[in-house]
Amino acid sequence: MQEHILIIKHGAFGDLIQADGVFKAIRQQHAQATIRLLTTPAHAALMQKSPHIDDIILDNRAPFWQVNALFNLKRALNKPQFSHIYDLQNSKRTGLYRKFLLKHPRWVYRPSAEPAPVSGLKGLVALLKNHGINTQHALTPNVHWMVEDVAPLLKTHGIGTPYIVLLPGSSAKHTEKRWPHYAELSAKLTTLGYQVVCILGPDEKALAHHLSGVVLQDLSWFSLAGVLQKACYVVGNDSGPSHVASCLNVAGLAIFGPNTSAARSELKRGNFNTMTALDLPALSVGTVLANVMSHLKAQQFTLS
Repeated sequence: MQEHILIIKHGAFGDLIQADGVFKAIRQQHAQATIRLLTTPAHAALMQKSPHIDDIILDNRAPFWQVNALFNLKRALNKPQFSHIYDLQNSKRTGLYRKFLLKHPRWVYRPSAEPAPVSGLKGLVALLKNHGINTQHALTPNVHWMVEDVAPLLKTHGIGTPYIVLLPGSSAKHTEKRWPHYAELSAKLTTLGYQVVCILGPDEKALAHHLSGVVLQDLSWFSLAGVLQKACYVVGNDSGPSHVASCLNVAGLAIFGPNTSAARSELKRGNFNTMTALDLPALSVGTVLANVMSHLKAQQFTLS
């Protein structure tokens, strides 16, 4: 009899990327099962490409007073007869799903009485370990499945290698995460002879003003990954695209201010590092540039 597994992970974008190794661990635990992911419509197209997920169930996270929306969600969730539900969101909402929408499957979740983990990713790894699941790859997400061929895109924009990618944006709800000096950094790098590519999302178009180099806007998830993979270095904020670069094992740097934690982000891995400033506007371009140049010199990157 076919086994059906549900994973719940609504987002955000960076959290889904970080959870790639966790999805893989669940996939290996239930190798013959059909695995569905409950997530938001914003992330459906992305997660449909994941090799660890077979199908997507959409959750608009409608207010609980919208009875029809909850009824439709309950009907969608109960149709496959899930044997296990992995709650990787661990929110008040998913707690209510456990109590009222899906009472019968075995739930794998972190009880609210447990102390908060040192990071979201380590919390998910501990959750799997506590349920006897092999977590060998859980801390090493690998999203090369996101990468599409961007050679035509690079040719169209006249982008040659090596190039440095700058990611000046962040979530529109958290603009305090944005280091404000990317325009000056892009100008300095261009003066040094490097090809600079600045990538902006739909909430970040206002940042295009004064940026040097090539500005790419409104890339798909997969074009974004393709451009990042070919970069010799990436500089970004605490953002989803920075997570993609880190999980592609690209060399780079994520800049943090006082409002978020570099350690909790789990962005630091391989040649991708983090830098924290108690005052983001006060973090000088010279300090960031020195970090970038020390890496490029160590790796012996030369200009074409």
